[in-house]
Amino acid sequence: MKIDCVGGGPASLYLAVLAKLQDPAHEVTVHERHAAGTTYGWGVTYWPDLLRDLYAHDPESARLIEAGSVSWRGGFAYVGDRTTAHDGDPGHAIGRHRMRMILADRARSLGVRIEFGKEIGGRADLPDADLVVAGDGAHSGLRTEHAEQFGTRVGTGANRFIWLGTTRVLTAFTFAFVETGHGWIWCYAYGFSSEHSTCVVECSAATWEGLGFDRLGNEDCLRLLEKLFAGLLDGHPLLGRTDIESHAQWQAFPTVTNEAWSYGNLALIGDAAHTTHYSIGAGTTLALRDAMGLARALESAAGPARIPAALAAYERDRKQALLSVQSAARHSAQWYENLPRYMGLEPHQMFALLGQRHSPLLPYVPPQLYFHLDQAVGRLQALRWLKQRLGPRLARTLQSRRGAERSVPRS
Repeated sequence: MKIDCVGGGPASLYLAVLAKLQDPAHEVTVHERHAAGTTYGWGVTYWPDLLRDLYAHDPESARLIEAGSVSWRGGFAYVGDRTTAHDGDPGHAIGRHRMRMILADRARSLGVRIEFGKEIGGRADLPDADLVVAGDGAHSGLRTEHAEQFGTRVGTGANRFIWLGTTRVLTAFTFAFVETGHGWIWCYAYGFSSEHSTCVVECSAATWEGLGFDRLGNEDCLRLLEKLFAGLLDGHPLLGRTDIESHAQWQAFPTVTNEAWSYGNLALIGDAAHTTHYSIGAGTTLALRDAMGLARALESAAGPARIPAALAAYERDRKQALLSVQSAARHSAQWYENLPRYMGLEPHQMFALLGQRHSPLLPYVPPQLYFHLDQAVGRLQALRWLKQRLGPRLARTLQSRRGAERSVPRS
């Protein structure tokens, strides 16, 4: 089988690895439009269950990814001048560039061809492929070419965010919330190597404009953010993308969904197929699991209709697996969009809600009442409150969904 993967991110590279492990006779090529060694982004997070899955599929690349990662347990939250610590779930982080290099080297060792600096303008550029995999990100050109057939929808988040690095090496997942004259601004930060940490800064659109970030160039933006988060950074600088010089890369998060994940022999994978809000730290994990799911479907299918059957099975299984994660991501994004609602809480209460922000109950329950939901009396009070305002049917629905979402990893 001739497989062409477009986009040189973790999803495409890992699918290439798994395809060659299944059948060394497969002719697999990964096409990356950027030059070799070029990447953007800082560190990515993942959780112990993903590491177990990586070892189950390819122990060699899993061993190298684990060796190149840092680990933490729990974290800290800085709310104004107050600090609280939490001994929570363990997590891992690795530099995005390092993960890509590990997977690229592993793919080459198995006979995968990787072509850098080559732009694939459309499916017509790959006429001989039995299977074309669009792993070219949230703004996928291949998906856009057939947006009507995929049923693509893109929603835009209300807040603004920017993805940065810093030379301050954090040893735990850290949140910092700073009040300004134009509203709250906050960041999520975590170490991913012995030299750098990721720092994702977010605020409302009104705060973004009020602080002047809609007008500031890249350097001025970084300097202002360094002043705002001086307590967290402890004298260390913030670092922007190296492939730009003047424009600060603020964004509104694009939530991508597709009614169909394949069209003919073209399949979507990773962010091209779906995006989940960065605040739950699951993007890379989901992309790698897409690769596992597509490889598994290809291995299981047989006969003349092998590829259509495999793509149908892949779409069905991965869509089902994503339901709870996508729901959690939506609620997490909404929690941050309504952040002022929770800022009057004590820091330890604020941290507790950070861990529960995936819950569908939070937008409807007064924050103080939510802390009693795990107690029998508090739960009954909350349900009565919901029934009075939302009706018994919705209250029962929210109660059942709350249990389902406890399995979603926290960041």
